[in-house]
Amino acid sequence: MPDRETRRPTPQGFGESNAERLPIPERSVMNEAQRAAADAIINGPRKAIFGPFVPLLQTPALMERIGKTGEALRFEGILPERVRELAVCIVARETGNQFEWQTHAPLAVKAGVEASAIDALAAGRTPRNLAAEDACVCDFVTELMQRHGVSDATFADATARFGEPGAVELTALVGYFVMVCWIMNVARTPGPSGSMTPKLRAFPG
Repeated sequence: MPDRETRRPTPQGFGESNAERLPIPERSVMNEAQRAAADAIINGPRKAIFGPFVPLLQTPALMERIGKTGEALRFEGILPERVRELAVCIVARETGNQFEWQTHAPLAVKAGVEASAIDALAAGRTPRNLAAEDACVCDFVTELMQRHGVSDATFADATARFGEPGAVELTALVGYFVMVCWIMNVARTPGPSGSMTPKLRAFPG
């Protein structure tokens, strides 16, 4: 076995094996807590177990709380839908997560994000000639992902457009989707079945 200095990780979705590590268990083998958590998701706004909630079913208490956080951000937040969807696409591209990319790229275009911006992200490029609000989102999310914070200028731009609550919500949205993307990356959760959105390719070496 190679030591840690020579071991090179394979990016999610781009290796020789994409075999799912944590598929959804049959209901007959779920424990009581898993069944209760599954029913809560099915009876909530999501209506089904999919994406990150498949591996999260291994930890029902965590799944429930993460699910509630996601509901608050996606269904009860103050940010415009276009802003949320663009932010999720940037996170999905940066983390190389197929499920969130294939789910949210078409939703972003439907919400009003330019298709050329989504194409640029897919290719690993910074989108150009964006509307001012979308450019602000790209700057904020990209800086946060790459530097774990944002510059004063970017923060001022975000708060001017979305207010201080909106800047906090955008930060939390990024954190939430980084978390669920990482969970799916570790679990090798596949993209949504039947998606017409092309899979992401690995960033150039």
